Amino acid sequence: MSILKSAAFAAAALAMSVSYSFADTFKLAVTDVEGLERLQVEWGPFKEALESATDHSFEFFPVTSRTAAAEALRAKRVDFVVTGPAEYIVINKLTEATPLVGLGRPDYFCAIVVRADSGITKPADLKGKKVAFGDIGSTSNMLCPMQLMADYGVDPVKDVENLHTSRNIAHEALKKGDVAGMGINHNSWLGVRNKDETVPNGFFRVIARSGDLPNDMLMVASHVDKSLSEDVREAILDNKDAIITAIISHEENDKYGGMDLVAIEDGAYDLVRSMYTTAGFPQYDKFIGE
Repeated sequence: MSILKSAAFAAAALAMSVSYSFADTFKLAVTDVEGLERLQVEWGPFKEALESATDHSFEFFPVTSRTAAAEALRAKRVDFVVTGPAEYIVINKLTEATPLVGLGRPDYFCAIVVRADSGITKPADLKGKKVAFGDIGSTSNMLCPMQLMADYGVDPVKDVENLHTSRNIAHEALKKGDVAGMGINHNSWLGVRNKDETVPNGFFRVIARSGDLPNDMLMVASHVDKSLSEDVREAILDNKDAIITAIISHEENDKYGGMDLVAIEDGAYDLVRSMYTTAGFPQYDKFIGE
């Protein structure tokens, strides 16, 4: 190859590299937000902060379900997805997408709650009784409390009559005595309990708490170049104060108040894989409830 041709080839390769590294446009989805309008309102500031930090352009890709997000990743129609731990386990199994940056949530753990006057003092006392869990497939409202019960020797599938409902309805059912216990995201339930003026202090008792759960995340599709995704992660972490401010600027993201952004790896989510197994879904290849 002549010197001129070699130089031209090198210049073309450099140009391709530069064009791929800067000012690319990527598709961005959020699994628990439906509709483009909601995405723009609730996550628009995050998108703008992400663009400013990375020098790339991002376009929202609305999805109607967790399954739709997985299908879009597999079809290479979306590149980055904001999602939770339980969703990640299935999406990773179906698409080989990986965690990029963790959205650390303070006080992100689950608990088993009972009425203080029930005589129930430990998870084993719930055997044979009705227990309300939160939304089907939720990390902190279903999988975590089921694992927590199993950690205390109670099979959440066979030893109790498990029901699934929203945290508000579960709270009311426990208050009325329609269920003996409730497995729930502790922090979000406190928001419900603290607004309920009909119950006195000390009406409920927490009989078990989990450790802190793995983070929500920004995950990256397997088709995105690894060096590029690493550059995106580094840019996010280098500018995390501005990005955090953008995320929590909308009230729908109040759960992220006090958050941090951290580098994460797949192994941190083995705990959630164990939760799937405990709940009776050891294959991780389908979303519970869909």
